[in-house]
Amino acid sequence: MTRMGIAISLDRCTGCNTCAMACKMQNNVPMGMAWNRVVVEGCQSEFEAQGVYPDLTRTYIPVACQHCENPACQKVCPTGATYKDDKGRVEIDYEKCIGCRMCMAACPYNARSFNWEEPKHDPDFNYGDKDVPVRHKGVAEKCTLCKERTDRDEDPMCVRSCPSEARIFGDLDDPNSEISKKVKEKNAYMLLEDRGTKPQVKYYN
Repeated sequence: MTRMGIAISLDRCTGCNTCAMACKMQNNVPMGMAWNRVVVEGCQSEFEAQGVYPDLTRTYIPVACQHCENPACQKVCPTGATYKDDKGRVEIDYEKCIGCRMCMAACPYNARSFNWEEPKHDPDFNYGDKDVPVRHKGVAEKCTLCKERTDRDEDPMCVRSCPSEARIFGDLDDPNSEISKKVKEKNAYMLLEDRGTKPQVKYYN
């Protein structure tokens, strides 16, 4: 069995948003939409900080689809468009998606976007990996763990591009993998663990 995931070091993350931009370019993500975003812990916007000047702190938390072991989005999808594949990734079959947005309502991580209009790109053409499917108006979309890259045994683009090497990708079911060792060593945690979704994206300090 394979259970692919990502472990993210919050100590290393600098909030540079390279992961978000790399994801956008790799996956042909339309203008006004982001699969991967970086939030500031305890703040309403990326421009805020915790504390009182001059004693301010900022902890950056990259958030995308958590590729849950027990995904709430899959349970509510009426057409089977949302599914778990044989590598443990949560994926969307865009041909089956009817745009009901039940998956968006069920996801506790706000990790999906919806194409309300025909996707717009700048430059005005499809970019990124040639194997990434082109999405159309009326479907939900989200992080795929760079399915096209990981099917080729390459790291997701957010992992490949992170300048501070804050991300580790691998098989959580392999006790000898780098990610499994790091998760155990650092006692990594999951976002909203009480929801019972069992995310395969782990965080550690």
